[in-house]
Amino acid sequence: MEFIIDNISQIGWKHLIMYAVGIILIYLAIKKEYEPALLLPMGFGAILVNLPLSGVINQVLPGIGEVTGPIQWLYSTGIEAAEIMPLLLFIGIGAMIDFGPILSRPYYFFFGAAANFGIFAAITVSVLLGFNLKDAVAIGIIGAADGPVTILVARMMDTKFMGPILVTAFAYMALVPIIQPAVIKLLTTRKERMIRMAPVEDKIIPKSVKIIFPIMVTVIVGFISPAAVSLIGFLMFGNLIRECTVLNSLSEAAQHNLANLITLLLGITIAFTLQAEEFIKYETLMILGLGLIAFVVNTVSGVLFGKFLNLFLKVKINPMIGATGISAFPMSARVIQRMALKEDPENILLTHAVSANVSGQVASVAASGIVLSLILRHLAG
Repeated sequence: MEFIIDNISQIGWKHLIMYAVGIILIYLAIKKEYEPALLLPMGFGAILVNLPLSGVINQVLPGIGEVTGPIQWLYSTGIEAAEIMPLLLFIGIGAMIDFGPILSRPYYFFFGAAANFGIFAAITVSVLLGFNLKDAVAIGIIGAADGPVTILVARMMDTKFMGPILVTAFAYMALVPIIQPAVIKLLTTRKERMIRMAPVEDKIIPKSVKIIFPIMVTVIVGFISPAAVSLIGFLMFGNLIRECTVLNSLSEAAQHNLANLITLLLGITIAFTLQAEEFIKYETLMILGLGLIAFVVNTVSGVLFGKFLNLFLKVKINPMIGATGISAFPMSARVIQRMALKEDPENILLTHAVSANVSGQVASVAASGIVLSLILRHLAG
């Protein structure tokens, strides 16, 4: 009884806040169904790592010595040492992506390029607010709306704000269905949101092209941005497994079993960064705000790009699809389709939205690689 009372006495107000954060994440996962495979383990993990003398974190026990905690081991091995977890997740994501629609309509790559200005905006604002360049880059990458990319960039930049950055990145990814509709409605009229786009039949892309494409993209990105080879390479490797058609069972496993398992493990592993003493700082609030700026500016730039194109096009496009140029695949495309159906029950934009969303997945990796190459070269020089 005395031992229990002693443990309870070690709980401070910071721990109580983290318990609340964990409960909120669990609520969003279960009640709102926002990325439950990710937010549920993150929320539960936030509670685990903040229990007094938590056995999930490494600690030295009297008479026993150092005891390895499973969550800290997962973090040290799967993220800190070689970033293997996010890379394995990229294999699953790559196996999910069908590049056929965008190969049929390559001009959609422009939407992916347009919807990444938020990264550079957040980096600039972060530096102006006093963050050093490495931390600013890690914060700016939140705008990519891609958790694995954020993890890799944050690790390569060796930021001391890993916890707030990762939580912000994954939280905003999960909140795409709330954030994007609010931003889009501010930027568009109902008439614009009701624009119908003619369904486009996908051209039959030869199997050889679908096999060559991931190899070619990896090589090109490798020459342009060597720092991004692991990011794009694992993504394209997953896609190659899908398109080669001789590994169908492995492709299915990568899309479902591997992706789901790694997502669960990644969620509870990230919780290691949610320890109250390290997480509860005023910089955390700043990073939450800067991450929101990055995410919102990306959405804004994508929508405005769509509106800009309409100034010159005879056949107008629905500017909402510009918002899918972010990397939140396929969630963003689904959000836009729901918004279109709400305004017009017969408006089907999904094919167009998915094409732009796929381009966003590639563009976020490319943009992150370019930023990494520039910053690492600057720091080395």
